[in-house]
Amino acid sequence: MLDAKTVIAIILVAGNSTRFGQNRNKNFEKINEKAVLYYSLKAFDENKYIDNIVIATKKEEISKVKAIIEQENIAKNVKTVIGGSSRKQSVYNCIKDINSDIVIIHDGARPIIKQEYINKCIENMGNFEGVAVGVRSKDTIKITDENNIVINTTKRANTWIIQTPQCFDRKVLLNMHNKYKNEDVTDDCELLEIDNHKVKIIEGDYTNIKITTYEDLDIAKEFLKYNY
Repeated sequence: MLDAKTVIAIILVAGNSTRFGQNRNKNFEKINEKAVLYYSLKAFDENKYIDNIVIATKKEEISKVKAIIEQENIAKNVKTVIGGSSRKQSVYNCIKDINSDIVIIHDGARPIIKQEYINKCIENMGNFEGVAVGVRSKDTIKITDENNIVINTTKRANTWIIQTPQCFDRKVLLNMHNKYKNEDVTDDCELLEIDNHKVKIIEGDYTNIKITTYEDLDIAKEFLKYNY
């Protein structure tokens, strides 16, 4: 059944990299002489389930994205879509512009994604409308109000730190974006959760870091020694 479904990977690189600083997009920084984006792009290009790839990028950075695609001899068809002012808007711009059964969404700034997790996300789509990679929280998480007063404490065994990739039935996700266009969410899983769709968590690992600060480039470089 899964073999008959089309799968498009969406890689997000249109963010402002505010926390990274230095007025540069972290996706184009170098790790071992390769752009951060290259590693995610390579992973989805080599995956057996992925048919095509879409990259959400800023208009002024399309040329940078295309240069990486050409330089690295990416085999699959890669389309660029102009991203929005938020992650949510960038995803929406992509999913309304494509036609596939399944979409798998990934942060370009997570360069150490493993084939195992891409595969598990897609393979679980036979039973769920949303699947995401995550890791169990190592710390106790407390929920507070707007005044930083603790409301409750989560059970650590049931508390997850969500990563990407995140995988969805494209039509379901598009419907959720249209239905909750005014909702302020930080990832697409939350849109499904609002509407009571079940989202499955696939346990990943702690090497799947997101490049957020300049120091993360050195951390990722060390992790890559053991993953590539």
